[in-house]
Amino acid sequence: MTYHLSASPTTVRLKRYTKTEQSEILGDSADPFGVADAGLTWLPKDDHFGIRQEGRLVAHAGLLRLPISIGGLDTEVVGVGGVAVAPDLRGRGLARLVVTAALDHARTMGPQNGLLFCRPPLVPLYQRLGWRTLDQDVHVEQSGGLVIMPLRTMWTPLHNGANWPDGAVRLRSLPM
Repeated sequence: MTYHLSASPTTVRLKRYTKTEQSEILGDSADPFGVADAGLTWLPKDDHFGIRQEGRLVAHAGLLRLPISIGGLDTEVVGVGGVAVAPDLRGRGLARLVVTAALDHARTMGPQNGLLFCRPPLVPLYQRLGWRTLDQDVHVEQSGGLVIMPLRTMWTPLHNGANWPDGAVRLRSLPM
């Protein structure tokens, strides 16, 4: 079935986002985000934003407030994850719309910065959306202890004047 994008797709806050909704967007692949090789356990998101077309969910972004240590100082970030756009509708600005809506909400959550992890081919997309690469190792929690995040780490300021502090970075939870 071919879906046509309406002239002005609207992003909405979703009441839920389960495997069923994810399958609406990405199908039933065993590794829909292409990160299974990393062998990581991920946290579910608390807040979800999506775009529906003709009743079908075609894009999603999720948020989760997370504890982090940067340069030995404990703070929080808003983690962005589960960003997905239906393969048949990519390249039409849906990622920009759904991530922008999620970040608009993230700005109301308190932390100064947003954080995400992505596969290297997606770095240019996020850079176009204003995200910046963090060129240092980031340690994240896993059941067996701390591991170095194998994906690219990116951040974005959520408030005017927000910067990423200097120092070693440790996500004090599972990644989002």
